[in-house]
Amino acid sequence: MSSATDLFVIGGGINGTGLARDAAGRGLSVRLAEQGDLAGATSSASTKLFHGGLRYLEFLELRLVRESLREREVLLRAMPHIAWPMRFVLPLDPKMRFAGKTPVSRLLSVAMPWARGHRPNLVIRAGLFLYDNLGAREILPGTTSLDLRNTPEGAPLQDRLARAYEYSDCWVDDARLVVLNARDAAARGADIIVGTRVTEARREGDGWTIQLSDGRSFRSRVLVNAAGPWVGQVIREVAHLPSTESVRLVRGSHIVTRRLFDHAKSYFLQGQDGRIVFAIPYENDFTLIGTTDMDHDGPPDRAVCTPEEVDYLCRFVSGYFRRPVTPADVVWTFSGVRPLYDDGASSATAATRDYVLSLDDTGPPCLHVFGGKITTYRRLAEAALAKLSPHLPGAGAAWTAGAPLPGGDFPVDGAAALAEALRRDHPFLTPGWANRLVRAYGTEAAQVLGGAKTAADLGRDFGATLTESELRWMIGREWARDAQGVLWRRSKLGLRLTPDEAAAVEDYMASERVAA
Repeated sequence: MSSATDLFVIGGGINGTGLARDAAGRGLSVRLAEQGDLAGATSSASTKLFHGGLRYLEFLELRLVRESLREREVLLRAMPHIAWPMRFVLPLDPKMRFAGKTPVSRLLSVAMPWARGHRPNLVIRAGLFLYDNLGAREILPGTTSLDLRNTPEGAPLQDRLARAYEYSDCWVDDARLVVLNARDAAARGADIIVGTRVTEARREGDGWTIQLSDGRSFRSRVLVNAAGPWVGQVIREVAHLPSTESVRLVRGSHIVTRRLFDHAKSYFLQGQDGRIVFAIPYENDFTLIGTTDMDHDGPPDRAVCTPEEVDYLCRFVSGYFRRPVTPADVVWTFSGVRPLYDDGASSATAATRDYVLSLDDTGPPCLHVFGGKITTYRRLAEAALAKLSPHLPGAGAAWTAGAPLPGGDFPVDGAAALAEALRRDHPFLTPGWANRLVRAYGTEAAQVLGGAKTAADLGRDFGATLTESELRWMIGREWARDAQGVLWRRSKLGLRLTPDEAAAVEDYMASERVAA
């Protein structure tokens, strides 16, 4: 058994890797174990937004919205390769209604009974004013009004929609966010273990003994349960701790279609059932549509987008777009299970998206992480370490607010210039290839290419600009273990490769595992 660490983190999603990175940067010794792949569950199945959560204003989640809004620009500056500003078009539709009995809808039913559950434009504009001003903005522009007639934004929409509001949020590559946090944690001394499950954790003396599925065991002063949808299972079946707290598993499903519109803005669409759905430009040639909110039964890793959810999302956006969207237009679906803190809400939509940190310090401390969203992962890590500070007296101060993730050490508006420089040094790159590499690796893209003078220098070509050189980078630097992790998490090239090409990637990954 190796020497004890300060922290042992269970879970390689965004909360676990973000917390490991923060702790390692404070001089603490950290070990993290993930049972599958980094971002293998919920953290690669989000709507891929850094956003304040405009709809959370209806539930008066003001602290969560304020914290999220303030975080957007902090995160943008730290990762301009995998995150960037995006404008959202919110068409005004008289049919828009509130989602069930929200606090705001109950208030308006008294103050404006004639509205009968509808969202008046005045209320929408008031909400957007709050959204613009709850958090500090230096990079992102504020809300504007938009005439949809004879404009690119209005062209794909039905003629009945004449006006809209346009506001700002940000897009992020969620799975790469997790991988880069893990990489930075490792660079600062953390031990990142993937493909290995924690089978038991027990208090012994002044610390924890943690047993792994590969037979290894470790000691740690503090245990952090950041297992996402498995947080309750870890409490009951791994750490065997008494707890009345529970997690509510809510499935969010998405569909991806061929591109539905020709501009770079997204749509915020509100349904007659009160829910909202985004339609977002995705990987240049596609549109991402989501999400649903369904209570989930069964194993979290078995979540799939059901045919009913596909039909629901298609009908939803077809109520806005000129050309109907059908299941036949769908080229990919994905689904993730959000581990929300069970606050007794009557519906999955109403359940809080805020995070809850529960500390059991009746013996050696164990911190349970419930809920959270990718926008607040950095603040969650800071709050977790503040809660643990009495048990970690040697920890340094908070530091992540101004620190870029690997490859993110360039200006927020510098991606185009970086891609141009990459093409000057590697003339064989096409513009699309160079842009893809910059959007994945930032200033490290040149290291991925190495000293290649020609495309042939990058080794085997697997299709869609995926080369052996890039695969070796993912295997050696990013803990990639199979084709699924390469094609659908660390990249989205699964959308572009043929089945035979994808099978060739899997064969290559299998051969590398055998060689290792």
